[in-house]
Amino acid sequence: MQETIVAIATPSGEGAIGVVRLSGEGCIRIVDPFFPARTLVQSEARKAWFGILTDETGEAIDEVVITLYRAPASYTGEDAVEISCHGSAYILSRVVQLCLDHGARMAQPGEFSQRAFLNGKLDLSQAEAVADLIASTSAAAHRIALGQLRGGVSNEIGELRQQLIHFASLIELELDFAEEDVEFADRNELRELVDRIRGRIEALTTSFRLGNAIKLGVTTVIAGRPNAGKSTLLNALLNEERAIVSDIAGTTRDTIEETVNIGGVTFRLVDTAGIREATDTIEAIGVERALESVRTSQLLVYVFDVIETDPETLAADLDRLWQQDLQLIIVANKMDLNPYTKFEQYFGETYTGKWQVEQEDFVPMIASEKSNLGYLQERLLAAATGGTALLDQQQVILSNARHYDALRRADEALVRVLNGLASGVSQDFVAMDIRQSLRELGEITGEITTDDLLGNIFSSFCIGK
Repeated sequence: MQETIVAIATPSGEGAIGVVRLSGEGCIRIVDPFFPARTLVQSEARKAWFGILTDETGEAIDEVVITLYRAPASYTGEDAVEISCHGSAYILSRVVQLCLDHGARMAQPGEFSQRAFLNGKLDLSQAEAVADLIASTSAAAHRIALGQLRGGVSNEIGELRQQLIHFASLIELELDFAEEDVEFADRNELRELVDRIRGRIEALTTSFRLGNAIKLGVTTVIAGRPNAGKSTLLNALLNEERAIVSDIAGTTRDTIEETVNIGGVTFRLVDTAGIREATDTIEAIGVERALESVRTSQLLVYVFDVIETDPETLAADLDRLWQQDLQLIIVANKMDLNPYTKFEQYFGETYTGKWQVEQEDFVPMIASEKSNLGYLQERLLAAATGGTALLDQQQVILSNARHYDALRRADEALVRVLNGLASGVSQDFVAMDIRQSLRELGEITGEITTDDLLGNIFSSFCIGK
């Protein structure tokens, strides 16, 4: 924290503008001698100055704009300098090297944001939102990250903690008067409070399925027998001729991967080789890759030909593809050739397979004509989000797996509080479980942290942020 750090803050490659960022107590003094147009150490903060940046010999490096920030009114809470120059990799490297030669060191990944957290400019969930905001690829992902950066999750967690802290302090006070058998915390009020907090935690953890889908995208495998129309369906979803379509069975020998945004959620679509007994080595490899894709996916879209596929074959194929927690949508394709195909024919009383298939997960289509494509998109979105509507501007959506795990552990501690109150355990055990819940909630915002936790979080950031 006492050292001045430097890094390029713009993406690699050529561009019109590149930015070198410095932060730390000595950053202004490091840059000042090489900017003759202005005495930076005496200049006003939060202003931009134009001039030539030179090296030690006085040779010009580039025309630059230098912006000054003085502690604590900066992103990191420290003195900071941003040097905007032309986006040449050579120029940027010379500017960085100049700073390194005169007292700065290279910033570690996420170190600017880590300093912002340590200096109280951001809490931990807001710092994580910075990385999510940079990585956002859709309007919904951007909205969630921006809401978290503005304190949406922090405010929710802070409110929950504050309510618990009040009762925790009363319980702790009882421990000081244990010999006098006094009771400061009303047990009924505590039960009601814990129930309310658990209800809010449940709402947040339930939202994680939606938030995680928006943030990371949903791996969706399109599988089925050869010539069922898998590639035609992929092309329909992408609205372009991405995959080769042919009447010859087994045209697709390898996986084809593309992404599509449906309703604010990114789906990573994987078109696979037809699943059957392979006729040659190459096809066998393609089938094995198809099965491996299914094993690592979140959502399976199984496509079958309503003319060629009988209920027994369909059930056998689905059993072969069954995975715990894998969601399934069945596409009955080529309905123009057999418009009388019904859900009950395949998933009626005679179906004894492993899947629990509902009527709404059975989508009749003519993929070549994109008929019923809108309904399939609705089902994909519902499967990805759990049916949660996208996205109320005021809605707090959880998208961070670390936050989800901490909330789950906090809820487990609150369950122990309720069990303890019901069984009449002593207040020291109740106090211990309340403290554990407070600790788990505090880890979300960084009120309770460890070096390992901070290292894991900020190491995933880009250098310069």
